[in-house]
Amino acid sequence: MIELPVIPSERKKRPDWLRVKLPAGPEFRKVRQLVDNYKLHTICESGSCPNMGECWGAGTATFMILGNVCTRSCSFCAVATGRPNEYDADEPRRVAEAIKLMQVKHAVITSVNRDELKDRGAEIWYQTVKLVKENTPETTIETLIPDVKNNWDALVRMIEAGQEVVSHNMETVERLYRAVRPQAKYARSLEQIKRTKEFGKRTKSGIMLGLGETRDEVYKAMDDLAANGLDILTLGQYLQPTKMHHEVIEWVTPEMFENYKEEGLKRGLKYVESGPLVRSSYHAERHVNVPI
Repeated sequence: MIELPVIPSERKKRPDWLRVKLPAGPEFRKVRQLVDNYKLHTICESGSCPNMGECWGAGTATFMILGNVCTRSCSFCAVATGRPNEYDADEPRRVAEAIKLMQVKHAVITSVNRDELKDRGAEIWYQTVKLVKENTPETTIETLIPDVKNNWDALVRMIEAGQEVVSHNMETVERLYRAVRPQAKYARSLEQIKRTKEFGKRTKSGIMLGLGETRDEVYKAMDDLAANGLDILTLGQYLQPTKMHHEVIEWVTPEMFENYKEEGLKRGLKYVESGPLVRSSYHAERHVNVPI
């Protein structure tokens, strides 16, 4: 197994490979206007995604439904946490209309966690995907769904509207769950992926690197995911949103990301998207044709 260098984060300055262009251009402004006009939320903004300029500049965005306040308080995440407002029953229609106007071939939809809702927001999920499919049947869809906390009826409702890819992010290795995802459980997320696969869905998950994990822990996570039916894995560098969030422990080099990609494929994963700037929805259109 190749041992490649990892750069400690004491170098406060981000490495050159993490530099991105500032958002600009007519397509970016068009997406900005649509999001504002339809009173929608995107994880691109709420999650401070470094690829927002590239994606919006290409006329794509990842819509975030069920509001922009999450009931979880994950230490890595820039999304606001607290007590959400009542969900907006008209949101599915507006998302579907915006996607139609954007003329996207592949749409990615995610949501905050809504633990206070009995169905975890499953009905809004179902209606959103259903309306997108009705409005633009040629558009393929990936849904990045939250932890349903063993509410398997909610999971079924979330994934039965016809989306091509169902994603649920592990986010980190098992040892770091208490520090990174305190309200989640590693085994429960694996079970959610396993059950999604049992319904014949194309499954996907993502892990952030640079939170303090070891290489062996990443390899174990890959093995666990492969054993539970995962098809597609994304690996990207964790970037600290604010000083109040989990610190970056290390900058993982592009060479190490390539090594992780090779290891993931060796371990039985069908597709691995791995690189410093990779995020869950980055180049998501490539994942639609991964064999189930």
